[in-house]
Amino acid sequence: MWKILQVGVGPLGIKIVSDLHERKLGRVVAAVDTSPALAGKKLAEVVPGSPKSVSIAADYDDVDWSAIDCAIVASSSDLAKCAPTFRTLLAHGATVVSTCEELSWPYLRHKKLSAELDALAKKHGGRLLGTGVNPGFLMDTFPVAATAISKSVERVEVHRYQDASSRRIPFQKKIGVGLDDKQFDAQVKAGTLRHVGLGESLHFIAAQLGLTVTRWEEDIHPVYATKSMKSGLGIVKKGSICGVRQEARGYTGDRITVELKFQASIGLKDPHDRVIVTGTPPIDLVWQGGVQGDIATSAITLNSIRSLKQCAPGLHTMASIPLVGCVAPAKK
Repeated sequence: MWKILQVGVGPLGIKIVSDLHERKLGRVVAAVDTSPALAGKKLAEVVPGSPKSVSIAADYDDVDWSAIDCAIVASSSDLAKCAPTFRTLLAHGATVVSTCEELSWPYLRHKKLSAELDALAKKHGGRLLGTGVNPGFLMDTFPVAATAISKSVERVEVHRYQDASSRRIPFQKKIGVGLDDKQFDAQVKAGTLRHVGLGESLHFIAAQLGLTVTRWEEDIHPVYATKSMKSGLGIVKKGSICGVRQEARGYTGDRITVELKFQASIGLKDPHDRVIVTGTPPIDLVWQGGVQGDIATSAITLNSIRSLKQCAPGLHTMASIPLVGCVAPAKK
């Protein structure tokens, strides 16, 4: 069984820890969260079933690094904000799996930082991976894997349309549920309202399939409620914003070669995930009903540990680790 250091005990961190124990894959032996509301509490108070001996610390001073098999970081989407945490973990030679969206393909926005983290990991024998349901799988790794049967690929189009009603509250906040236009525009401008990772997924696909992207663009628009609906943030009135629609397009010259379409909104009709590949043979795969993001993010985070631990030290992506599949419970 894996011995885990859990960094970040918010809603997603709680889900991951709960699933770790429920799936009998390991146990948390240390936990860190800088939130004053959490630091000092027993982990079992926040995640029932956790070892009663584990307290949530505000720093890493008391971590027994020799007792850690892997650190899981579920804190921020922003790689620059996560960087101090990664530096600390890698300096201790830790194997680190993170849900940080920008880490899924860090070379797009953080080339210098990527090189620094890679060098630090190699120096101390650590490993670092960014993954998740999206980015990390549905709109990047899965479409690339689908082309294993392809003789040629000319264009890739990926759709993710999800009903956000069942998603955790921080996710609903991130997609603008309940805001008006002025609030929506202000948060988009501040960079706090968006699905993080669309650009990363686009460049992941292009890099793996050899599709040269000479320029790319991304746009974001609100989705409006056509009727009054319930959400984790309260009632969303008719005409209020109930979610977000984003699209990213990568061009080779004047031709779109990678196109990603994402929508997450409360009460979305016909949720689904879809991969369309123009090539030989043509591919059109549809996941009816779509994939529930919180369940899948927790699952792929835990399932990736085994594959990452098989890798050489360094900064990794889902393209550089062995194939990830569902990990069976640890044998006693």
